[in-house]
Amino acid sequence: MREFLIAGNWKMNLNPDEALELTQAIIDGYEMDQELPVQVLICPPSVFLAEAADIAYDSELWIGAQNVSQYPNGAYTGEISAAMLAGWGAEYCIVGHSERRQYFGESDSLINQKSKALIEHHIRPIICVGETLEERKAGRQNEVVSAQLSGCLQGITLGIPSEIVIAYEPVWAIGTGETASPEQAQEMHAFIRAELAKRYDPEVSEEVQILYGGSMKPDNARELLSCPDVDGGLIGGASLKADQFLSIVNTAFGLVS
Repeated sequence: MREFLIAGNWKMNLNPDEALELTQAIIDGYEMDQELPVQVLICPPSVFLAEAADIAYDSELWIGAQNVSQYPNGAYTGEISAAMLAGWGAEYCIVGHSERRQYFGESDSLINQKSKALIEHHIRPIICVGETLEERKAGRQNEVVSAQLSGCLQGITLGIPSEIVIAYEPVWAIGTGETASPEQAQEMHAFIRAELAKRYDPEVSEEVQILYGGSMKPDNARELLSCPDVDGGLIGGASLKADQFLSIVNTAFGLVS
C-alpha cells in the first residue's frame, strides 16, 4: 500500500518567528503513529530550512525545499545546490511548480536537470505537472501532462521504492478558489499512473506517490484523498494555518486507521 504524503508548500510567506512557530505547532498538533502509512512534510522558504530541520529533528515531521539549482556549485549567484539542501536536512524538494513554470520560464528540460541533481543527493523531487484552463477547455490535458512527464523524466531510472513523487496541479484550480472534482482528480491521477507504467512498468508505477496539488482544503480533503490514485496533497494556502493543515493531516490518518 502506498503511503499518504501530506506536503505543505509555504511559498514565499511568513517571517522567521512565524515560520518557526508554525513548524512547532504542526509538530505539537498530531501524534504520528508509525504503524500508519502517512507522511507529513513541510516545505518552507529556504532561509528557514536549517532552523525548521533543527526543530523537527526528533519528530516525525519531514522537511523539504521549494526549489533547487540544476548546477552542483560555482559562480551562480543566488542559487542553492542539492548538496546544500541535503546539508540542511531537506529530504524532499518541489520542482517544476506551475508558478516556477509561469513566472520564471522553467522548462521540462530544466526540471529534469534539477530532478537528477536532487536524486544524486538522495533528495526526492516532487515533480509538478498540470494543464492550464485553456488546455483543459481544448481537451488537451492528457496530451499536455504526458509531454511534461516525458520531458521531466527523461533519463531518470526508477525502481522500488520510488525516488520521485509526482504532483498533479490543475493550474486553473490554484489560488482561484476552483477545485477539480474528485472525479477529475482521479481521472488524471490514473492517467499519470498509466503513463508511468508505460515508461517504466506497472509494478514501479504502483509505488509512485501522486499528489493532488489544486487547492486541497479541510472541506474537500476527504473526498480527494478517498480517490484510489490520489496519494496525498501538495497544500498551498491551507498549509500556512496550523489548524487547517492539521485537519488535512488528520483526515489522512482517519482514512487509514
